[in-house]
Amino acid sequence: MSEPVVYLVGAGPGDPGLITAKGLECIGKADVIVYDRLASPKLLAGARPDVEMVYVGKASDRHTMEQYQINKLLVEKAKEGKVVTRLKGGDPLIFGRGGEEALALAEEGIAFEFVPGISAGYACPAYAGIPVTHRGISSSVALVTGHEDPTKEDSDVAWDRLATGVGTIVFYMGVKNLPLIVEQLTKHGRPADTPVALIMWGCTGRQKTVTGTLVDIVDVAEAEHVKPPSLIVVGEVVSLRDRLSWWEKLPLFGQTIIVTRSRTQASDLVVTLEELGAAVVEFPTIKIVPPDSYQPLDEAIARLETYDWLIVTSANTVDYLWERLREAGKDARALGRLQVAAIGPATAAKLASIGIVADYIPKEYRAEGIIAGFEERGIAGKRYLLPRALQAREVLPDTLRERGAATVDVVPAYQTVPDQSSGGAIREMLAAKEASIVTFTSSSTVKNFVKLVGEDAPRLMNGAAAIAIGPVTAKTARELGLTVAAESSEYTIPGLVKTVLEYAGTQRGKELT
Repeated sequence: MSEPVVYLVGAGPGDPGLITAKGLECIGKADVIVYDRLASPKLLAGARPDVEMVYVGKASDRHTMEQYQINKLLVEKAKEGKVVTRLKGGDPLIFGRGGEEALALAEEGIAFEFVPGISAGYACPAYAGIPVTHRGISSSVALVTGHEDPTKEDSDVAWDRLATGVGTIVFYMGVKNLPLIVEQLTKHGRPADTPVALIMWGCTGRQKTVTGTLVDIVDVAEAEHVKPPSLIVVGEVVSLRDRLSWWEKLPLFGQTIIVTRSRTQASDLVVTLEELGAAVVEFPTIKIVPPDSYQPLDEAIARLETYDWLIVTSANTVDYLWERLREAGKDARALGRLQVAAIGPATAAKLASIGIVADYIPKEYRAEGIIAGFEERGIAGKRYLLPRALQAREVLPDTLRERGAATVDVVPAYQTVPDQSSGGAIREMLAAKEASIVTFTSSSTVKNFVKLVGEDAPRLMNGAAAIAIGPVTAKTARELGLTVAAESSEYTIPGLVKTVLEYAGTQRGKELT
């Protein structure tokens, strides 16, 4: 067991990609993770399966735990001999109370380390197109708490020096005190026409930025319903936003997209959508698990030399087939005399990663389109092995048999089962019309989506566009009462992303006309 230690880790300001490499390392080695509201939940995916997770988030109107309770928790877990990672939004030492937690640990003789993070004070302005310093405009920046009690007699902020002594001022947690901040700055000499930006949910797909001046920013905030968590940026650098805004110009910015693919499969789709600016919510309606028995697959592997063709329909099949090959003491050489068909480029790439180059990659990635290529190569008298998901359409094996195949052995390599981990949360999200797009990558994701959300899924989907990876998935969606807004003509993840982009672009065009 590792020696007990507490890592006080800055998780960055919202975008999970902004955590440091050392921060990720601390997540991976932790026995216990104590995390905040503003630490991206996606970071928790890097934790060990057996990790203990404790949420201690604080919203402006409610605290899961008070600070003294969090300090006590860190001490207790470390004294149990645990490696504790305290995951804090932004940087733990910039209005993160990391110093208080470290003092509590030091008093108990507990080892700790600070792992600095990227602070919201400069990262969120950057994502809003505002450099906090800029040659010829601002050569200094102050990071200030805006979370002062407006009723107390004396302020901890030296307003007389701050107002005119610093080029750019960034206030954390200051939206509720915005009128006081404006009053103090103007009272102590800051020009009333100084530009101001308010950045809500910065560095996320929910980011919203509004601008004004010290004269009107209070009215702007009220009209635009600006709420915590938000930053206030005061200074001439705000005027650069019109030319430097980039995050909010990404093609999927403002779109909240629900991804229904299994968590193990969803990473490429999620990463791509997020890189295009979308706020992605993972709702894995299915889990990929082993079949109830490997016996049929193992028996097929034992007689591989009797087949002419191996048909691999997904990257999942490759994973499970390779695992069972190795379990049998075999490797890629066992497939030496077979011809291999890969359904789709992702499957072909997965096969290539284990040293197998596909002999046939159909141009159309569904059963009806695959048959044409086999007919060109001759079906009659051939013997086919088709390992695949337990639940799959019978069109391909049935058609091969109808066209004269001598043998078509269909064996389960894996199965999909409903993932019931977040159905309630997604239902609430749809009811509140917080999602703009829901993607479906297979018929099973549609079926389980409707099952998990409930019979009134078609009604709840009113306002969210269903986008399917292809006609088979779209057909299933329509049969279950969903209205399909678009379907991919290329039945791949890149094809699905392209369709999402096209749909979002069309909708944006409608809004502008």
